[in-house]
Amino acid sequence: MRKEFVIVSTLFLVLSGVSYFFFPWFLWSLVVLLPVIAVGVKDMLQTKHAILKNFPIAGHFRYWLEMVRPEINQYFIESNKDGVPFSREQRSLVYQRAKKQLDTLPFGTQSDVYEVGYEWVNHSIMAKEYNGEDFRVVIGEGNCSKPYSASIFNIGAMSYGALSKTAVLSLNAGAKIGNFAHNTGEGGISPYHSEYGGDLIWQIGTGYFGCRTQDGNFCAELFQKNSQQHSVKMIEIKLSQGAKPGHGGILPAAKVTEEISKIRNVPMGTDVLSPPGHKAFSTPIQLLQFVQKLRDLSDGKPVGFKLCIGRKSEFLAICKAMIESKIVPDFITVDGGEGGTGAAPLEFSNHIGSPLREAQIFVHNALVGFSLRDKIKLIVSGKIISGFDIVSRIALGADLCYSARGMMLSLGCIQALRCNSNDCPSGVATQKARFYKGIVVEDKKQRVANYHKGTVHGVGEILGAMGLSSPNELKPHHLMRRLNFNEVRHYGELYDYLKDGDFLKDEIAEEYKHLYQKANPQSFSV
Repeated sequence: MRKEFVIVSTLFLVLSGVSYFFFPWFLWSLVVLLPVIAVGVKDMLQTKHAILKNFPIAGHFRYWLEMVRPEINQYFIESNKDGVPFSREQRSLVYQRAKKQLDTLPFGTQSDVYEVGYEWVNHSIMAKEYNGEDFRVVIGEGNCSKPYSASIFNIGAMSYGALSKTAVLSLNAGAKIGNFAHNTGEGGISPYHSEYGGDLIWQIGTGYFGCRTQDGNFCAELFQKNSQQHSVKMIEIKLSQGAKPGHGGILPAAKVTEEISKIRNVPMGTDVLSPPGHKAFSTPIQLLQFVQKLRDLSDGKPVGFKLCIGRKSEFLAICKAMIESKIVPDFITVDGGEGGTGAAPLEFSNHIGSPLREAQIFVHNALVGFSLRDKIKLIVSGKIISGFDIVSRIALGADLCYSARGMMLSLGCIQALRCNSNDCPSGVATQKARFYKGIVVEDKKQRVANYHKGTVHGVGEILGAMGLSSPNELKPHHLMRRLNFNEVRHYGELYDYLKDGDFLKDEIAEEYKHLYQKANPQSFSV
């Protein structure tokens, strides 16, 4: 290929010299024509792309149009309600709150209120005025010497490496301003997570980054050292995540800089693939023993685990193990199958893992059935953007929420859908300095804090309209759902909710009986 290029280039130079004396206008035309001819010759001689071979030069327009397709969709085709994974309406809400701009809606709702699946809450004639309370939940009370008072709305798990350093700095600084928590993601605690002193939830994944031996096993000494940093408020063991449950994290080689290589203790030049499962434990009982071990090593900080619900009998096995071992995590995070911020195989993103609604109701029910619900706080994550999203999740049994993509949008993410390519144009999900330098921390940190404050304020105003004073008062019957044109049910009618201790009694509901019988606290196998 290089040979043909040299021939064409030489021909160009010869013709240019001749035409300088005899054909000046021809010379100027060659400035345009010869590069085009060179590209055409190269296209015809190459063997990798059939389109380019059959349609030299013109075929390049196809690839260019494919490259800008997300932008064309976003700016010219989709309506305010159509965009995925987040609509223009949802994205605009985040941008407006982050910038403290007008976030009201003109001329009425654009939602089809008679569409199947439409959800709402009913207001009260005796509505209450929101007093500006910053709703908080205490995690680890009774089990830990250092319980943590968490906001109901926090930054979901996103690692440094998946995100740029300026993005991580902005998120953590925003968390510090707004007094809410920042989940590190499984990539470990980077210097950028600690610089501003925002509260951290340190996530421990299957790669054990930040507490890892050279051969990839858990290192208790490193964990003890890092967990006792003042900014680390809680520890979260990641069993699985919504975007790719059962797969392990993916950091493309293009994003593995020398700095990230040192932080994670991994080689450069290759994709960083976390193992699908943990090496530190292999049974439900061992998982809980690991929870207790981390609680002790961290000097009494709250410890919990995160998972996307798959085989329900495995979660019931963990619950049985809690009863048998008397070891109870301080919190459980349920990640919906619709979650995800970075790289994941399409089959996993689209077809593996329970969606959040069914998953959180199941987990809430299971904990109630084993008389464990009052001992464990439930965190949920998965497409949570607005105050209504938080209210609806708490009504179905959650105590508090994470948002990852919402926080990315508050930084200026434009949903370009290039998180996995290292070419994020807004500088959020890239390690290329030419992009991430566009994120000015002093500006973006305030936007993150503004978005959090505006969303919590939205929760308070919704509660007030419902005649409620606290998220603790929310119940399934408060959330309504349209089933068809003329049928509406509340969630208390749509799902069966267990009573406290039902699994500890002789009679178990039929829908849970086979799952309960399969559940073995000594093994995850079925």
